[in-house]
Amino acid sequence: MTSRDEFRFFHPLRVRWNECDAQGIVFNVNYLLYYDIAVWEYTRALGYRGWADAPEFLTVRAECDFKGSAIFDDEIEIAMRTSRFGTKSMAIAGAIFRGDDLLNVGRLTYVNVLKGTKETAPLDPDYVDRIIAYEMTPPERA
Repeated sequence: MTSRDEFRFFHPLRVRWNECDAQGIVFNVNYLLYYDIAVWEYTRALGYRGWADAPEFLTVRAECDFKGSAIFDDEIEIAMRTSRFGTKSMAIAGAIFRGDDLLNVGRLTYVNVLKGTKETAPLDPDYVDRIIAYEMTPPERA
């Protein structure tokens, strides 16, 4: 079970009209967009201020489970935490809440690449150290 107390980082967002489908609920693909927005905000919380100084990653997996529905004008929070480090990759656990109600659980996997390329590279030790210092629960090591 995913709960708010598993996360330190939360990014607030108000659901906009264009993110809703004909049923008046957030269209399913927008949950992945919410996670994408929150990943950069999480990176900023780690102390990176722009693309030039942040590590570069490619998304290799993105999935989510739907637990509830957000609707237009809901105030939601996207929670993120690094759950696992590999040598060249990392997994992010995400969750979307409306208050205490869990609406969505996400899992994202990123592979580190050399700046401006698609050549994979080991994770930057400084980046790993920042995450370990930031997170309440240390990420697993693969």
